[in-house]
Amino acid sequence: MTPLHALDAWEAAQRLARGELTAEALTRACLERTAGREAEVLAFAALDADAALARARALDAAPKRGLLHGLPFGAKDIFDTVDFVTAYGTPVYAGHRPVADAAAVALCRAAGAVLVGKTVSTELANMTAGPTRHPLRPTHTPGGSSSGSAAAVADGMLMLALGTQTAGSIIRPAAYCGVVGYKPTVGRVPRAGVKSVSETLDVVGGFARSVRGAALLGAVLTGDARLLPRDEAIATPRIGFARPPEWAEAGPDVVRAWDDARRALAPRARCADAALPTAYARLVPLQKDVMAHEAARALAFEHGLHHQRLSTPLVALLDAGAAIPGAAHAAHLSEAAAIGAAVDALFDDHDALLMPSASGEAPAGLAQTGDPLFCRAVSLLGLPCVHLPFTTGATGLPVGLQLVGRRGEDHRLLAIADWAMRHLTP
Repeated sequence: MTPLHALDAWEAAQRLARGELTAEALTRACLERTAGREAEVLAFAALDADAALARARALDAAPKRGLLHGLPFGAKDIFDTVDFVTAYGTPVYAGHRPVADAAAVALCRAAGAVLVGKTVSTELANMTAGPTRHPLRPTHTPGGSSSGSAAAVADGMLMLALGTQTAGSIIRPAAYCGVVGYKPTVGRVPRAGVKSVSETLDVVGGFARSVRGAALLGAVLTGDARLLPRDEAIATPRIGFARPPEWAEAGPDVVRAWDDARRALAPRARCADAALPTAYARLVPLQKDVMAHEAARALAFEHGLHHQRLSTPLVALLDAGAAIPGAAHAAHLSEAAAIGAAVDALFDDHDALLMPSASGEAPAGLAQTGDPLFCRAVSLLGLPCVHLPFTTGATGLPVGLQLVGRRGEDHRLLAIADWAMRHLTP
């Protein structure tokens, strides 16, 4: 029998709804798992076991609150929380206690979820790593910037966790840790109360151990019931296999996963190569410039008054972004929009595009969180995407691919992702 802490969020939600499981029992199981593993994984920036259990008991004594009733979850430490210190991954905000929850946290709590704690973020959701280690191999990075969220879900400490993506901060750690990561269409989830990095790029999403668990969370965050998992069969999906211009950076494990996915899906779907427009090659450098320019403005207070307390790489990024003229930034956004229109046309022939999530397994070392190369373009285009964790690499660490959908069609993307996972992991 599957231990309670290892249940998928969707399965746990069904058992809670049927009265086969209590919120207290589920929360206690996750806390016991955390007590045994946190010293090695270091996924949490803050944790309150007593408050989580009290919340779970209160939920058990009351009518069902909502879709996430009784599910333990965590929030990346760039989400404001009224009952936890929120330090945004930097000593600049040590001891900072917000006066309100971020909108996404409030939505999850209103839907009945149990906030266990705050998960580790990299420094101001950028590239400098926090202490979190890979749950399967502690000498390797779990990815970032949503490091703690991905690791905690992968290790069974949480059913669900909130994260954000500006470059690759949901999809990459999901790929490294072997969980489902869901980045919604840009603008679908409110960002109120979340530390900003980029007005254009930032997206709130999250992590689960199945596509159905991620869809459950997504339905709460977006308020769109179409995202909820459904049992009816979907029409034969049209899946485009889209090799990005950076394909040469994909390692042999990713190439093998790509070939395995095609073999598994081709007999059941309409699979075809999807030719990305030539201008797609411009998206990675454009994303870097857009992110740097907007980060320099979003973090102007920290850059101006506390630069000596920031890491050298972050200061260099903010310096570079501040040097990009506003007119150039506007031109970059216009160019990206034009490329996005050409990419959008691909969805006339394909329901979803299959693309790499990362270059391979989680790399060794804890000082860096890996390269978001294969996520940057999709982030700039604002497209919804789901990481599918369905295989392992040469050394046994997780590997998978991301499925990318049309803007605003998150419900269709999640349905196809759920279908694909069933056939990729029979």
